Amino acid sequence: MRLASIENNTRDGKLIVVSRDNLRGVAATGIAENLLDAMDRWDVVEAALKSLADSLEDGTAPNTFAISEVALLAPLPRSWQWLDGSAYDSHGELLQKVFKSDPAPTDRPLMYQGVSDTFYTATQDIPFPSEDDGIDFEGEFGVIVDRVPMGTTAEEAAKHIRLLVQINDWSLRAIVPIELKTGFGWVQGKPPCSVAPFAVTPDELGANWRDGRIDLPLVVDWNEQRFGAANGYAMSWSFPQLVAHAARTRNLVAGTMIGSGTVSNSNFREVGSSCIAERRGIELDDFGEMRTQFMRFGDRVRMEARTADDQALFGAIEQKVVKA
Repeated sequence: MRLASIENNTRDGKLIVVSRDNLRGVAATGIAENLLDAMDRWDVVEAALKSLADSLEDGTAPNTFAISEVALLAPLPRSWQWLDGSAYDSHGELLQKVFKSDPAPTDRPLMYQGVSDTFYTATQDIPFPSEDDGIDFEGEFGVIVDRVPMGTTAEEAAKHIRLLVQINDWSLRAIVPIELKTGFGWVQGKPPCSVAPFAVTPDELGANWRDGRIDLPLVVDWNEQRFGAANGYAMSWSFPQLVAHAARTRNLVAGTMIGSGTVSNSNFREVGSSCIAERRGIELDDFGEMRTQFMRFGDRVRMEARTADDQALFGAIEQKVVKA
């Protein structure tokens, strides 16, 4: 099942069900007004949403429309909580070189809490105040959960993962190291994220959802040049483990979104990277200096994950950086 949100002059948009070819949609009228509402009542509305999805596929759903005719928002235009992990060891190791930092002294997953009151759509221009802030994209995968009780184990957490998403977690690299040194975490260095238009249930991935990980390459193009195609499976911590980590001392409200961190593979010289900072780390290792500059106003980035039979499960993120 694939879900999306469309513009209806409210903060949370209107929930729709999307066909498997991403071409047609139908409003979830009478089932849930928006995705936050659906997540709050997932056990109640899931069967009705699946029935609507089946009728959309077999052509019996009433009042369907072309996806091209509506304005797609992020699946969750806003949520109660956005938590981002850093589950790829190769990414962390490269960034330690860039920022000249030591490995985190912990055997727990790395995670921070970011902006959740706004998630950018997949196609809108993204405003930043200055190119000097080190504008960087970060291609990620993520999950949306229903209510997760405090103390939930990783095995139990897997049952709470209801939807999978694709994310661009924007970063301002000139600000991040300054904020890290304060010990209080990120504020200015982590603006709102962008989210691909379609949130999908794990069963939509078939064999590409395994061990609590998304086993698909995330293809990233920067200014129409291939930048990376790292595979999401290489997480050192699975999504259920990240969910359990987040829920160790708190209940997670329904609609909480948790990210994987920048998708990265140890063979990064072959598959490329999902962010600029990582490439700069590779250059530092190879040449003794960082050569690739960060994004400029007018630059474009595109991200998409496709299956072996060329299905674009989440749709594409395709955006331009502009002066705020």
